[in-house]
Amino acid sequence: MPQTVVITGASAGIGRATARMFAERGAQIALLARGEAGLEAAAAEVEELGGRALALPVDVADADQVEKAAEAAEAAFGPIDVWVNVAFTSVFAPFDEISADEFRRVTEVTYLGFVHGTQTALSRMVPRDRGTIVQVGSALGERSIPLQSAYCGAKHAVNGFTSSVRTELLHNKSRVRITVVQMPAVNTPQFSWVRSRLSGHPQPVAPIYQPEVAARAVVFAADHPGRKQYYVGASTVATIWANRFVPALLDRYLARTGYDSQQRKDLKPETSRGNLWQPLDKAPGDDHGAHGIFDDRSHARSYQVMTAEHPVLSLGGALGALAAAGWAVRRYRDRT
Repeated sequence: MPQTVVITGASAGIGRATARMFAERGAQIALLARGEAGLEAAAAEVEELGGRALALPVDVADADQVEKAAEAAEAAFGPIDVWVNVAFTSVFAPFDEISADEFRRVTEVTYLGFVHGTQTALSRMVPRDRGTIVQVGSALGERSIPLQSAYCGAKHAVNGFTSSVRTELLHNKSRVRITVVQMPAVNTPQFSWVRSRLSGHPQPVAPIYQPEVAARAVVFAADHPGRKQYYVGASTVATIWANRFVPALLDRYLARTGYDSQQRKDLKPETSRGNLWQPLDKAPGDDHGAHGIFDDRSHARSYQVMTAEHPVLSLGGALGALAAAGWAVRRYRDRT
């Protein structure tokens, strides 16, 4: 029987790329997002690749909408096997330039959206004693950076509540699994969509990876959900380990470099309003696909994903993590 998969944030970026990969395996996929043009295009891609698609316009900040989407997915395809939480929004600005309403909205989508998806999935999976939830996390959920306080706070919260839920499932000896895939900078449309008060165009901090790298890790995690979390990208490993060993040093490094590294001064922002309240892929013809504008600077492979898929490489991956952390420290010392 084909898998039944639900993906939030499926109209673009990592969610869109993940839908394609599940479709190649013949999965039945419920696609949740706000942008109707992006959803329709994603559904067409899924069908072309051999899967079945159900496009459901949903704001994940609304728990009732998420619940109704799950009902529609199971009515169309049967019991949900895999639920992937991806949807988010953000504001690029110093904390004192973000309003209370903006901060609340980012938190409702980027954190509570994951909570709503997880609650809805578990309400179906736990009674059946089967199913997998994959949370698309971020290195910024363990190591915050400037100009993204709302997003970093939400991603930290995702890590915290997911760990709590995971231990409860273990306590109950449930066969339902929940895991997190910690992502690096990914070339998605978000950097053209976020609400921004920067003078330059928002950009991911290099190294940048293509969304297909992230999607490959999500699908692998869905197939192997026994691990608490997976890391994607050398930068994710370096950031997390450097934060554990030299957090104060990393504070100073990011204070010095974090503003300039997150914007292109030679390119003006495409929008200052962003997709905080309304999707930017709603009207016909507004589909943006999975990729952002940084294709020429993005990597198509991640060594960390390879080590997860091929355990014989794990020792090399561990040594690479230590080397990456050492590189981050040396880089800062060379600059000071």
